[in-house]
Amino acid sequence: MPTAVCPECDEEVYVDADSEQGDVVSCDECGADLEVVGLDPIELDLYEGSNDLDDDLEEEERF
Repeated sequence: MPTAVCPECDEEVYVDADSEQGDVVSCDECGADLEVVGLDPIELDLYEGSNDLDDDLEEEERF
């Protein structure tokens, strides 16, 4: 099973061999949601997907 390094805590994260770019995995160590941004080699970045709670907070901060 391929691995990559979590950009949040620097721990090794296991990624399914059939993962594709854009898939989201979680770090078992710190719980961060990570997006597969590279495949050869496997590269992960913090997932910045839509989160309704975060969107609501950002909207409130604008006012």
